[in-house]
Amino acid sequence: MRDPRIDRLARVLVEYSVSVKKGQLVRITGDPVATPLIEALYEHVLRAGAHPYVRSAPDSLNEMFYELANDEQLQFVSPLALHEIDTIHASIGIWAETNTKGLSRTDPRKQGVAGKARKPIMHTFMQRAALGEDDPRKLRWTGTLFPTLASAQDAEMSLRQYEEFVFKAGHLDLDDPVGEWKKIAAAQQKVVDYLTGKKNIHFHTPQGTDLHVTVEGMTWINCCGKENFPDGEVFTGPNLKAADGGVNGVVRYSFPAVHHGVEVHDIELHFEKGRVTRAKASKGEDFLLKMLDLDENARNLGEIAVGTNYAITDYSKNTLFDEKIGGTFHAAVGAGYPETGNDNDSGLHWDMVCDLRQGGTITVDGEVISRDGAFVFEGWPGRG
Repeated sequence: MRDPRIDRLARVLVEYSVSVKKGQLVRITGDPVATPLIEALYEHVLRAGAHPYVRSAPDSLNEMFYELANDEQLQFVSPLALHEIDTIHASIGIWAETNTKGLSRTDPRKQGVAGKARKPIMHTFMQRAALGEDDPRKLRWTGTLFPTLASAQDAEMSLRQYEEFVFKAGHLDLDDPVGEWKKIAAAQQKVVDYLTGKKNIHFHTPQGTDLHVTVEGMTWINCCGKENFPDGEVFTGPNLKAADGGVNGVVRYSFPAVHHGVEVHDIELHFEKGRVTRAKASKGEDFLLKMLDLDENARNLGEIAVGTNYAITDYSKNTLFDEKIGGTFHAAVGAGYPETGNDNDSGLHWDMVCDLRQGGTITVDGEVISRDGAFVFEGWPGRG
């Protein structure tokens, strides 16, 4: 018998997150270790009258690819993969790693070559996801995590403790998680409504972050369980076409940033006119620099966001959860999301998180909206 929380998760993803409709082609991807969730999703997609398409492969194949592939193979993009991303109506991705460090010793150059080759897939994905809700070509997608021992170890928890952490972050311990996410959507919309039309955001912490981001003319997005699950953020992209370049200053990230299993510690990025001009780290600096030089746009900032999920309080070395922590903000170098108005095109999209809970402010056009990780306005997330 399946854990009832897995069935709740599958129902939320199918009925709420991607709103599967009769006749649609729905891709489900994940490691075989996530079979209980894959089966639950398959069942709910069938019940919705749609066509499930499962692509399940062990992470070890990815590790083998980077170890053995030559440059020709690294640069190869399967026409089947291109057709797939251009054809499916919805995509439900499951992260279920059995070894979160499987790629930690992979040659960064090889990752860079493969990442650059996959740009056409990412471009099509981003463009289709950005289409309007009524456009039949719109791609609806969501990603979630299936708790594994490897992820629990990263978070320094037992598997049982980690399962509790994961399911509570998605409010799957409640009888009606969909209803709860609708309430969250309403609270976050107040933040989006406030930020819409604003010009500048200033992030400041006693630890050295002093970052100015121009968001004039950009669109804010309410992330309420539709594209990532669990969710809890509002985001946009900096206006890289602004006179000041959109991003200026310095950010010192609070937590190690993990990309392809590689941990980079104490990242400090300096921005001038939207672009990283100087970068350093206490661990993994060489990897950081190689990723920033992945392509010509990898050093541009593609996303700026504020975490709003106050059910997540602990850093777990997993960006899906860490970037949502209530009382943080995160910024992603590389690809932007076209729906925000930021069309930075890159093979890289790397989110890094800065904690405001130990002291810090978010100031919007001269008005403080968050102090020490807490919003100042009633009715906003975390304020009841």
